[in-house]
Amino acid sequence: MPYRRPPAVQARLDARRGQVLEAAIRLLSRTGYAGCSVAAIAAEAGISAGSVYQSFSGKSELAAALFRTLAAREVEAVTAAAERTGTAAQRVAATVEVFATRALHSPRRAFALLAEPADPAVDTERLVFRRAFRDVYADLIAEGVASGELPPQSPELSAAAVVGAIAEALVGPLADGDAAPQDVIPALTAFTLRSLGGHVVADA
Repeated sequence: MPYRRPPAVQARLDARRGQVLEAAIRLLSRTGYAGCSVAAIAAEAGISAGSVYQSFSGKSELAAALFRTLAAREVEAVTAAAERTGTAAQRVAATVEVFATRALHSPRRAFALLAEPADPAVDTERLVFRRAFRDVYADLIAEGVASGELPPQSPELSAAAVVGAIAEALVGPLADGDAAPQDVIPALTAFTLRSLGGHVVADA
């Protein structure tokens, strides 16, 4: 029979893993992936580097787990916005607003999630992350097309274009880093709705 750790031991290991991940999130939010060495994460967590390796086999596994943890929180926030009551256009606007607000609140973390060069394992996770966002928008677009609120279009293609445009506008090399959030978010929301053939909704 395969060895199974006693529940108390597993609970301690799970707690340590969570401690390491939360320390890594704090560090990444300040320095990006470039500053997230195992030694730096261990120092942030107040533990030894050896203790980090008790939870993760190496930096690659830790980086991928860090990305998954952060990405899951972003997807959860955007999905919750998409599930609000209202028309498809209103919910598209809500998802853009939520995502942009979170990105502008923590630009270093947003850059790490969307564009920062990182371990190949992170690139794999990043594709999953982008697909999850695309799927949220695709479902809303398909709903809008079905109801006649939006003109006929490929929901998947339009959603992929929206995800790419939002990422470029917020963290890409062409992003205006000096623009105020109160100007960026309404403009980005209006652009998204117009690109889908919808109408700008003031109460989104």
